[in-house]
Amino acid sequence: MQADRRRSDPWLVAAAVVLVALGVLNMWTTGMTAPAVRHAVLAAVGLGAMWATSRMRIATLSRFGWILYIVSVVLLVAVPLIGIATMGAQRWLNLGVFTLQPSEIAKLALVLVPASILARDYTVRRFLAVLAVASVPIALVALQPDLSTAVVLVFTVVLMLILARVPMRSLLPLFALGVASLPLALLFLRPYQLDRINVFLSRDADPQGSGWAAWQADIAIGSAGWWGLGREPDYGLRATYLPESEHDLAFASLVYGWGLVAGLAVVLAVVVIVWRAVLAARHARTREAALVAAGVAGLFGIHTVVSVAQSLSLLPHTGMPIPLFSYGGTASIVGFVSLGLVLAVRRDGVTRSLWATESRKRRLPRGVSTSAVAVTASLVAMSMFAWQLQTAHGGDLRATSDTQMLRCLRLPAERGDILDRNGVPVAVNVAEYSVAVVPRMFADGDPGIGDELAALLAITPDELADDLTSAEQEMQLVLGRVGAEQARRIVDAQLPWVLVYPTGRRQYPQGESLASVLGYVGTADEQGMQYWPNLPLGARVGKAGLEMQYDALLRGVDGRQCMYVDPSGRPVGTGERVDPVRGHDLRLHLDLGMQQAATDALAQAMRTSGGDLGAAVVMDARTGGVLALASVPGYDNNVFEPPVDPVALAAQTEGTGPGRMLNHAAQTAVPPGSTFKIVTAAANASSHVLSPDTVLAGGASYAYGGHTFANWQPMGGNSLLGAIQWSDNVYFYQLADLLGPERIAATAGELGAGSPTGIDLPNESAGFLGTPENVGSIGGAWYPGSTLLMGIGQGTVSSTPLQVARWTSGIASGAMVTPQLAASYGPAEGVPVSTEEPHRLSFADELGPVRAGMRASAAAGTAGQLASLPVPAGAKTGTAEDPSAPGKGLNAWFSAVVPFDAPEVVVTALVRGGGFGSATSGPVVKTLLERYLAETR
Repeated sequence: MQADRRRSDPWLVAAAVVLVALGVLNMWTTGMTAPAVRHAVLAAVGLGAMWATSRMRIATLSRFGWILYIVSVVLLVAVPLIGIATMGAQRWLNLGVFTLQPSEIAKLALVLVPASILARDYTVRRFLAVLAVASVPIALVALQPDLSTAVVLVFTVVLMLILARVPMRSLLPLFALGVASLPLALLFLRPYQLDRINVFLSRDADPQGSGWAAWQADIAIGSAGWWGLGREPDYGLRATYLPESEHDLAFASLVYGWGLVAGLAVVLAVVVIVWRAVLAARHARTREAALVAAGVAGLFGIHTVVSVAQSLSLLPHTGMPIPLFSYGGTASIVGFVSLGLVLAVRRDGVTRSLWATESRKRRLPRGVSTSAVAVTASLVAMSMFAWQLQTAHGGDLRATSDTQMLRCLRLPAERGDILDRNGVPVAVNVAEYSVAVVPRMFADGDPGIGDELAALLAITPDELADDLTSAEQEMQLVLGRVGAEQARRIVDAQLPWVLVYPTGRRQYPQGESLASVLGYVGTADEQGMQYWPNLPLGARVGKAGLEMQYDALLRGVDGRQCMYVDPSGRPVGTGERVDPVRGHDLRLHLDLGMQQAATDALAQAMRTSGGDLGAAVVMDARTGGVLALASVPGYDNNVFEPPVDPVALAAQTEGTGPGRMLNHAAQTAVPPGSTFKIVTAAANASSHVLSPDTVLAGGASYAYGGHTFANWQPMGGNSLLGAIQWSDNVYFYQLADLLGPERIAATAGELGAGSPTGIDLPNESAGFLGTPENVGSIGGAWYPGSTLLMGIGQGTVSSTPLQVARWTSGIASGAMVTPQLAASYGPAEGVPVSTEEPHRLSFADELGPVRAGMRASAAAGTAGQLASLPVPAGAKTGTAEDPSAPGKGLNAWFSAVVPFDAPEVVVTALVRGGGFGSATSGPVVKTLLERYLAETR
């Protein structure tokens, strides 16, 4: 009994059974039930073959090896004639009941035959005989073509030569020849083999193309963790993404399903087999037996090291299986036969005999223990590498594994409405919905569902079928757009794979009067994708105005309907659904009635004066809330709704009026003319250069530096009050000369000239505030008269109506406000939109004389038409020379504040080319002030 135990090797047999069991577990977990059963049955046959082989007498090893060799060569010759081809290579023979791969038999034959030839003393003749014998099956395998197996056969022969202690002087030329012939091997590689090498060398191959297998192997091992994902409900689908999971990448597949623990079990089982085979070789009684056992250890070790390395992308993917573990009938039987030979060697090695055997030193293969240590160390190192991959990238790879089997259709969120201060909608959604299906899944469903959907869409079943057929490869097919009632009926029908979501079409009831404020919505382009980096493809976003400024609030959060797909992209099941979240409603400070009144008044002023554009601002002087921001001419923002009508769009840019797409109140900067004089007066109040009571000479013009600067009409000398009241150019020429451009610019800058006002609209113009320094920096020249022109808002000064309104309000109240259109967002009163608090001017307490001049102008001066208002007003008019303006080239300005003793509202109007400010823009301002006072008093 003790002798029988010594002759057997339970460790080796147990390791072989573990490998088979893990292989069956891998295939069973991935849904390959039939291959798993076949693998188990073949393993049972293999165990029988192993037992039978283990009873073989060592004396018959040579004969057995030559028989295998002859059989393998004959079968390899038959492969090109009657073999079956797969992936462009003929490697198998179909024997009806099973298929046979002769190259697997050749592997064992090239262990046994070289062992038989080299068992005796070395001679060059024996060395050459081994090379000659080995070259036949190697050449036949290479011609199949199966270069990976041919390389294994070459390594097997080389291994046997090394183990047999062939002198290095014979091996070195062979190694040199092999290295030199490597470039020639590339000529025989097929395209897919070259791709595998390129993937390995470049590390940047397309994961969806040639790098697919390597990428999926990384995902499988990296995302599996210690215990794998095989017990998760979706693992069956997840596993389909790993190719060759039962064969080439079986190690990665097992780790994917059962974790690194299962992978270590494979490694440990192979290490046991290698070391038990090495132990048998060390105790063999003959040199031939020792070489056979060592050769079998080498086969198992090389196959496993290369297979695990390719699963970890440490070597190119070569199609190398792990014996007994990977699926393969011939390989499995040959593997068991190989182990049977090891058992036979062990059995023979422990048999006591009366005759002498070879010395242990002579029969012990060269470097067998060292090679076993190298195999063990390699497998341990690769196991550590797999653990490191999981630790460093496990989370990301798991997320990739989740993502790649999901395809999500975007369910667009409904955009929030925009409302005026009284809750009147000024931007709303059209009650229109898209009806879409997932063609592949819907077409495979119950035909009755298709008939029902066709009836709900008022189309024929044949039309629906044609649409589904034409879009079979698409993930989503939009069947049409329907109204709210029809959409509700489709939703209530609860048809599978049918999606109903809002089209996102926008409607602007007020059209041109608010277009330049609201802007419009369109499909995001490249610029939009840069502005909002996380936008999904095809998303609708605000393209201008408030729609763009507050897009993040209005757009809402898109939902998604996800579905599981197989590696080909075919949907196989419904995944997570996340309903969209409607965007926030945006409530404005803007008063729709005031906006319409401003637009109408401007249009009337332009008709009567011949001006080409106009703008009006009505702003709360206490908070900056904008009650109206009119711009004429305007455009119809309804025509920009996708799909854009090119004819209607072209009409928006034709006809009279420049810059129809601009908001002239915020984006058109022109010379402010005499409205800037209160800024110059404020600069004097801040610096105290000239006493406000000082009377300066008047006249019809002012001579300076050899040039004559005209007054708008002759008048006598004035103090500051009279100069503002009657807009005396001559006074302000002299005051500007006394102040100098730097003092004027410093005060003007604090009053917002030359800088954006900060209104919540995109692409606001900053205007321009020239000084000797910045004019020179852009290549201009500052002439002696430039300072005088600056003092009356001409020359190097340009401003928008918003800037003029802001400094008018600032001088009247002593504090600067930031214009703000949006008041709040969300339901009911909503959440206030953050605004900047008013900031007090540094010279606010010095502005009394300037305010007195503004009050005098409104009471009985150039703005005297405001004297009839029920509350006191302060104002400043302006008539600015503008070469770009039509007619006489005069811009009509008017800016006023009421009540002047406690400012509440500022109104500023501009008509470019409108002539005198008091005559053209004055009536616009007065109309709006009257409306405001009527509503608030």
